[in-house]
Amino acid sequence: MPELVIEPRIHDLGGGYEVGRVLPFRKRRMIGPFIFFDRMGPHELPRPVPRNLDVRPHPHIGLSTVTYLFDGQITHRDNLGIEQVILPGDLNWMTAGKGIAHSERFDGMRDRGGRVDGIQAWVALPESHEEDNPAFNHYSASELPLFSDTGVSGRLIAGRAFGLESPATIHSPLFYADIALQEGASITLPADYPERAVYVAAGSVQVESVAYPAGQMIVFGAGPAPAVKALEASRLMMLGGEPLGQRHIWWNFVSSRKERIEQAKADWEEGRILLPQLDDQEFIPLPSA
Repeated sequence: MPELVIEPRIHDLGGGYEVGRVLPFRKRRMIGPFIFFDRMGPHELPRPVPRNLDVRPHPHIGLSTVTYLFDGQITHRDNLGIEQVILPGDLNWMTAGKGIAHSERFDGMRDRGGRVDGIQAWVALPESHEEDNPAFNHYSASELPLFSDTGVSGRLIAGRAFGLESPATIHSPLFYADIALQEGASITLPADYPERAVYVAAGSVQVESVAYPAGQMIVFGAGPAPAVKALEASRLMMLGGEPLGQRHIWWNFVSSRKERIEQAKADWEEGRILLPQLDDQEFIPLPSA
């Protein structure tokens, strides 16, 4: 049986753009190295898309941001000088390391509006990589391996699973996959990771006679995992990996050391983390609490 079921909590990113936050959760801070998991939608954005729905420049340390869209378009800009449009099925993997700032804007949808939906996850870095230089990698949908079986199709976003390996650069053992199931079809999570979870993005599934609707994350421990069966056409995000140990998280900062987070607060307040060169006219200030 699952160890835990996590319900999403609604969180406003600012300007009225709401996400369903799954991780971190008070009873389960991480799944393997995954320390943050937000469902960004689905939302129907008006035309023109208001700029207050954009995510203005903000900082990160000690993690990789992992952005994956089901629908819509987001433009990423960071202080490495990179500007990258993210489309459905693409993987946007930004490693903050010792410090980076980026923005996420709806520039490509500004005039037309439309549907936007996807997942942003954060993957904590091992202690040996927490102070790495920041880096950015983008993988188009065509670069990520696909797999299929009877009633099952999927894309391996990152890591190793289902006999495949993603080209995405990672820093610790993990897997992350986008799975579509036809009604009645089943899939089993990879057995070689001690921490695993299934997020029901659409539809509903059954595990050992218990039904789970869209929006829930079903958490499994080590060992064999039971089959996940679709009660209707469903879409799942499967994730997991090796645990990294305790991590502290405050706002956009993750670290194995509390004092490093305090340093990151000061660095952002005092301008030592530079704004994106192509988006430097505004930023999100350090929260007061």
